[in-house]
Amino acid sequence: MSTAGRVLVAMSGGVDSSVTAALLQEQGHEVIGVTLHLWDAAGDHQVGRCCAPEDRDDARRTCDHLGVPHYVIDEREAFRSQVVTPFIRDNQEGRTPSPCVACNQHVKLTRLWELAQSLGAQWLATGHYVRVSHDGSGADLFCGLDRGKDQSYFLYGVPQDVLAHLLCPLGTLVKDESRAHAQRLGLPNWNKPDSQELCFVPDGDISGFIERETGEAPQAGAIVDRAGQPLGEHGGIEGYTVGQRRGLGISAKEPQYVLRVLPNSSQVQVGPRDALLGKQLRARDGIWTRQVPAEPFAASVRIRYRHKPAPAWVTPLGTGFEVAFEEPQSAIAPGQAAVIYQGDRVVGGGVIADESYDA
Repeated sequence: MSTAGRVLVAMSGGVDSSVTAALLQEQGHEVIGVTLHLWDAAGDHQVGRCCAPEDRDDARRTCDHLGVPHYVIDEREAFRSQVVTPFIRDNQEGRTPSPCVACNQHVKLTRLWELAQSLGAQWLATGHYVRVSHDGSGADLFCGLDRGKDQSYFLYGVPQDVLAHLLCPLGTLVKDESRAHAQRLGLPNWNKPDSQELCFVPDGDISGFIERETGEAPQAGAIVDRAGQPLGEHGGIEGYTVGQRRGLGISAKEPQYVLRVLPNSSQVQVGPRDALLGKQLRARDGIWTRQVPAEPFAASVRIRYRHKPAPAWVTPLGTGFEVAFEEPQSAIAPGQAAVIYQGDRVVGGGVIADESYDA
């Protein structure tokens, strides 16, 4: 349980961060609102909700309503180097990255906590639907009670020194309760729709985004079956992901799914749904919420945001870990995060480096 003090609140301009600021002010905290300017786009490719100028305006209006200071900090260079550039590289190399994980770990929360300390704040707060438990030796991260909104998957990489000072008051609420608080408190954006899209690729056209950013046309190649026989052509491997079914542009006797993306040959390998099943994965860049486990242990592992954590045996291994699932899991995609849970508590996570199919 935190004691009231000065708190820097990350203000995106959305309902959740606005309610976070208002609830903390109600609890007696001295609130400072900060919005990070992360990305710009022009013309037909304007950013969607989350990074747009109107979102910064909404954050300012909320802070004016609450009578608290609001600052906008330019972090566009860090966002490009730490999030966008790796996102482009991973897609070009056949992986499916999790840019929100990278953003929270390397840009948003780390930078905001540095700023909070410079402003004399004891706490950093966000509108994430997660719970954080503090004790004398640090903090633990737990799933939000609203399982439909739980965002613990995206925060596994937050450093312990930041997590120990993090407040997430929405973690014990469901979304309807948050919006009801916004209306009760008279927040100017209380009925603003939620953001759904990837903030810097709002139209979902990853290939088009990469071509615009790099100035390079994607390399066409073959869509092949598991035996390497061509079934059709694609306009570039960027944007294809393991488990994808729609948009393949091929005809077959049964539905086909992307099994692998092969950058060296510019091929997309497809096959039947059961060929997606795998029981093992290896993760790199492992991060542990507390101490590094000394021995293998039983846990549940989530391999993408909407994946239900599945029972598994986790073996720490150098700078990463291996996972052996009790039951086969579908579409284990390199580049996605593998997040480890024991009950509702996040133990750690890493980036899926390779997959093992029972094909």
